[in-house]
Amino acid sequence: MAGDPLPDEEIALRLVELPGWERDGDTITRTFAIRYHGGVAMIVNVADVQRLIGHHADIDLRWDHVRFRITTHDAGHRLTTADFDLAARIDRIATAHEAQPHNS
Repeated sequence: MAGDPLPDEEIALRLVELPGWERDGDTITRTFAIRYHGGVAMIVNVADVQRLIGHHADIDLRWDHVRFRITTHDAGHRLTTADFDLAARIDRIATAHEAQPHNS
């Protein structure tokens, strides 16, 4: 169940509650500074949560950072409540792995 796409006003309000996440079209993104092997461990934890909730981010791992991009494919690649729930979960996992905000 994908949920309905959110209106722009609600997306803006939800982004205020998730500092560090930015809207990029119909996705939200965030990049965390973390060394490669720490990034791999963080991704494994995120993947476990994603499997349990049935919602997945696109993940880009580099030697010094990890970038997450989230949208709801089943809602026509639009933003839904599920995207912001996953973003909050990713933030908690990143904190547990001591990942820092990345200056792109």
